Amino acid sequence: MELKLERHQRNPLLAPNPNHLWESKFVFNPAVVHDGELFHMLYRAQGEDMVSRLGYAVSVDGINWNRFEKPVFSPASQEELYGVEDPRITYLEGYYYINYTAYSPTGIKVAMARTKNFITYERFGTILPESPNKDAALFPEKINGKYVLLHRIEPDIWLAFSYDLIHWKDYVKIASPRKSHWDNLKIGAGAPPIKTEYGWLLLYHGVEKAPRNIYRLGFIVLDLNDPTKVIKRSEEPILEPKEDWEIFGGVPNVVFSDAMVRYKDKYYVYYGAADNYIALATIEVEKVYKWIRG
Repeated sequence: MELKLERHQRNPLLAPNPNHLWESKFVFNPAVVHDGELFHMLYRAQGEDMVSRLGYAVSVDGINWNRFEKPVFSPASQEELYGVEDPRITYLEGYYYINYTAYSPTGIKVAMARTKNFITYERFGTILPESPNKDAALFPEKINGKYVLLHRIEPDIWLAFSYDLIHWKDYVKIASPRKSHWDNLKIGAGAPPIKTEYGWLLLYHGVEKAPRNIYRLGFIVLDLNDPTKVIKRSEEPILEPKEDWEIFGGVPNVVFSDAMVRYKDKYYVYYGAADNYIALATIEVEKVYKWIRG
């Protein structure tokens, strides 16, 4: 049994705003959480200077969004000189933790901040020293007494472990590209994993080497008690570029997600399309469970 996400009929949900210099060219790769009442979105935006900043939008239904006029999170150090990119949000111990990519002449590194309101942020700076390293996402709870972080040292997906969220060690590679598959060049974690009775459900992206690289999405299921163990992995992509606005854009042939939210009986997957737009695709939770069981 293979799974496919269903695009929302209102896509794309967000587009660049020509009236705002900071988001006039591209909006993409959002992180989204639902707090029980509202959906909160941090999204990557680029404007005239091509520096990545994070905008904020809020929604009641996850489809219709109200955006702030100014970015809520911008580069704040030399390590972020070229931008703050591709956030993932994890609610953990009373805070929303944001893992993001800090991009500068010194490299591409994993950084972290946290917030309670999406307006003011406490910054921790770079938490992983390696470069290039990105696609970082926190698990929403400790496992065996340790915090667990997904990250990507190209071309593989790795885990790291910590007792304080700041100092990370014991790197373990958990998944790699697969020859002759749709994810044969490199892979990376998408949204923070969601806990199910069958394991940790991880959305990930895979890149196929082609005349022009193609970015697609898939699922990986990790063991609940030992997330270094992969239980299942998508043989076929669950979403791939198909619409014109996913095929043509700032970076062609890309669907790239940092956000998967369980809402009622569906998973809402928010994704960037060709680095131009933000869109939504959904799938019934029970369909995913049936695939895992199968």
